[in-house]
Amino acid sequence: MEITAVYPGTFDPVTKGHLDLIKRASKLCAHVVVGVASNPKKKPLFPLAERVAMIQREVDEHGLASRVSVKGFEGLLVDFAREQNARVLIRGMRAVSDFEFEFQLASMNRSLAPDVESVFLMPGESFSFISSTLVKEVAVLNGDVTRFVAPHVLDALKQKIVHIRRKRGLD
Repeated sequence: MEITAVYPGTFDPVTKGHLDLIKRASKLCAHVVVGVASNPKKKPLFPLAERVAMIQREVDEHGLASRVSVKGFEGLLVDFAREQNARVLIRGMRAVSDFEFEFQLASMNRSLAPDVESVFLMPGESFSFISSTLVKEVAVLNGDVTRFVAPHVLDALKQKIVHIRRKRGLD
């Protein structure tokens, strides 16, 4: 059976941990749709189109384009999954602290779409502590996030941070 999976997230910005999970998922499923959530309540640093473009570049540069597509979406994840004919939702589980939230989310998704299964993948150990939120926080405070994101993502992050620092009167 050809299985399509959706790997959803805000990806603000995409990290090497995200890419690790995209690669892992692409080995398990015939096709993976990286669903980039609009999610304005999180107040993303990057607009949706930029996040989609950053992930698409990662997919292209790592030779994953034949098995992975990248699409932005708004609304319920299960509705997006159905639009993609996906039977699986891929979720990353970095630590035990992620479990409670992910369990609630999986239970709600199962309630809304019993035909769609949640599958949890753990990133490699070197990526288990990386989150987009931490990457942004470290970068805003002038920390080095080079090993956590691709060079093109780092460049985009630096450009955004210059604007943030100017707005805050820090430069």
